[in-house]
Formats: sequence, C-alpha cells, structure tokens
Amino acid sequence: MAHPKRKTSKTRRDKRRTHYTATPVALGVCSNCGSAVKLHTVCGECGYYRGKLAVEKEITA
Repeated sequence: MAHPKRKTSKTRRDKRRTHYTATPVALGVCSNCGSAVKLHTVCGECGYYRGKLAVEKEITA
C-alpha cells in the first residue's frame, strides 16, 4: 500500500473538507391536515400519504 511522504497540513485537509456540509431536510405540507411533513413519508399527525390513509392512528383523549 502507498504511504504519504509528507504530513498533510491542517489547512490542506480543511480545504478538502469545505464541502462536507449537512443539507436541510426538505419539508412539505400534508394534503389532509396541513402539518409540515418530511417529503415521501407518511404524515405523523394524521397517517395520510398522498391523499390516502396509510396508517390508522389511535385517538387518545
């Protein structure tokens, strides 16, 4: 295996890592209840996905 001949400096290492950033989560609006929902997932509030009931939610009162 190849071994480096010189130590990589902190500046060079950090310049390479400048693009390692977290991307914000894409949020949409639930078509049934209007709450904010992560895209392509079932709504946690009402259990609907793309206008159809996907998960039956229990009513707790």
